[in-house]
Amino acid sequence: MASLIKLNKGLDINLAGAAEQKLVSVKAADKVTLVPDDFVGSTPKVVVKAGEAVKAGDVLFTDKLHPEIKFVSPVSGTVEEVVRGERRKVLGVVVVNDGKGTSVELPAVNPTSASADEIKSALLNAGVWPFIKQRPYNVVANPEVQPRDIFVTAMDTAPLAPDFAFVVKGQEEDLQRGISALAKLTAGKVYVGAKAGSKLQLNNAEVVEFAGPHPAGNVSVQINHIKPINKGEQVWTVSAFDVIVMGRALAGKVDFTRTITVAGSEVVSPAYAKVLPGQTLASILDGNVKHVEYTQRYIAGNVLTGQNAGKDGVVGFFDNTVTVIPDGGDTDELFGWITPGLNRYSTSNTGLSGLFGLFKSKKWTLDARLKGGPRALIVSGTWEKVFPMDIYPEELYKAVLTYNIDKMEALGIYEVAPEDFALCEFVDASKTPVQQVIADGLVKLRKEME
Repeated sequence: MASLIKLNKGLDINLAGAAEQKLVSVKAADKVTLVPDDFVGSTPKVVVKAGEAVKAGDVLFTDKLHPEIKFVSPVSGTVEEVVRGERRKVLGVVVVNDGKGTSVELPAVNPTSASADEIKSALLNAGVWPFIKQRPYNVVANPEVQPRDIFVTAMDTAPLAPDFAFVVKGQEEDLQRGISALAKLTAGKVYVGAKAGSKLQLNNAEVVEFAGPHPAGNVSVQINHIKPINKGEQVWTVSAFDVIVMGRALAGKVDFTRTITVAGSEVVSPAYAKVLPGQTLASILDGNVKHVEYTQRYIAGNVLTGQNAGKDGVVGFFDNTVTVIPDGGDTDELFGWITPGLNRYSTSNTGLSGLFGLFKSKKWTLDARLKGGPRALIVSGTWEKVFPMDIYPEELYKAVLTYNIDKMEALGIYEVAPEDFALCEFVDASKTPVQQVIADGLVKLRKEME
């Protein structure tokens, strides 16, 4: 029987537009774009050029420091463009889908009988190794290092995120195959964080159930409550959504399709859909967005950590959600700040919606407005209320901001990722860009320490 950890701190944002548990068909991807910036810590070396024909599974670029880490095409077709920015930075590799589904041949690997080196080689060659991240720094894992433990999160508690129990139906064998392979790559344990009551049963792993609000599904939170990271230790993390793709690769299939939620208050029929990483949001949302006069925001990912991608943007390599909400930039509210607040979302209950209990029961239609400019950081204790880790978030943020390495280490910088501060950013009265500061601090610290 799985152990249960209950969390009290956090915040579930009850947004309108949750996906109905049904799978719908979306327009096939006419092209896909693999974006190197999705893979934090890797420096791309492009190995294809415009006009070159590729199969699904063919290498598009590698990591300059670890050329054995390959980033492959999810589709067969023709390389349309290698998009570059300032100083020839690679922004994306675009592949036009020919619709044939031709793929490279992958050998099937049985994790039960295969060695750790054979499994590692298979994952690297299949292009699914980038799904594995390492802590500290939250970067693509170094295949030359053996982790203390591996943590897999089989739940996503972000707003409008998919229910893993629905996604995994029919894919249980792929999940188990991936878990068994990961178990061979560590001398420690594979811990799987699952939603309370999920009854998830897996071999070669220890399942730990979590109950509580978001961010209970964040792997950092699960690590912190199961077996925290000490200085000098390294652990690996993987989403169970991605373990399924890894399991397919070990079965000899090149199949990067993932089941995501297409959700948000601006979506006509929110539901689940199978998409490819790098697929355009326009193809996924075709005909399924409300026709309105105000501006809408297209988000690749969830509303807390996703990218403002625009209609022509693409699904990120790790995204589980595509969200459309009102942008709010063209919204005018006469005396909005002084109204009673019956229809105002407030975590501090400053409006009547909080006093009358509407705050918890209502499904909210929120837009992307900041509602105020950046200002001096107010230490109010609001961050701690939504941060369920044994870490002082405000103090850690200030240590990162001043780049005090000793304090950063003492306050737990090696245990966190930017996503863990998303709710802190959401409730912050000072409009502080917390996630970006933490991300920049981790990049800088890694350069210093490695």
